[in-house]
Amino acid sequence: MMHGVHRGLEALAGALLLICVASPVVRAAGRKPHAVFLGAAKKVPYSKAGDPAGAQAGEKELKIRALLVDGQVKEWTTGDSHDITDRSFVVRRVLKINDALPEDQQGHWVWQRGPWLLVDRTTGRVTALKLPDYDPGVSQIGWFRDYAAYCGVTASRKSLYAVVAQLAVRKPVLAKKLDAFDPDRDPATACAPVEWQREPLRAVFHAAGKDAVSFDIIPGSAVLVEDSGDETEPAASSKAN
Repeated sequence: MMHGVHRGLEALAGALLLICVASPVVRAAGRKPHAVFLGAAKKVPYSKAGDPAGAQAGEKELKIRALLVDGQVKEWTTGDSHDITDRSFVVRRVLKINDALPEDQQGHWVWQRGPWLLVDRTTGRVTALKLPDYDPGVSQIGWFRDYAAYCGVTASRKSLYAVVAQLAVRKPVLAKKLDAFDPDRDPATACAPVEWQREPLRAVFHAAGKDAVSFDIIPGSAVLVEDSGDETEPAASSKAN
């Protein structure tokens, strides 16, 4: 009798051990993938009164889309998105700012163009990109692979720079002065969007009032490590044409 009870206890212990070992696998297998997508576009009032550095002259409306993760609005975005890999893309954030003065009785909300976001479709993670010398009112980014090319403005707001940044790299691949920055000029007209050429890999910059200037980029492998916080050292360099 005691022998039968002992064998029964051994069987029960083995079953419990099997459940404990298998449960992480079951939980992993049952994990649902994230649903990440951009919603339908809508228009909101927009002007230089609400966004002095971002709105163009005469611009009255801004087309925005919600960034939804698992059906929940994570951010509001504007403009076209750009695929970096088959699972990650970038899109520009748009901010809703309370423009009310302290004595105002009610909030006064305005929309402003903001920084770029890196979105991972697999994990649902949304990360704000900190691009060197990026200025929301001046920097019109031209994307190629994981490179962002744009005109940047130094912190002193005295110089306009040609910048090529590679995602996940601390230092810019390219940072060359183009001209002095005129704070009295409409920021949106300081520099036209950058153009890319593939062979040879080249970024062409168009600062206002200046001839186009191009820089050859020595290509390196993409360094974006998805689902990792590790930083990677620069893998590319540049030279002026």
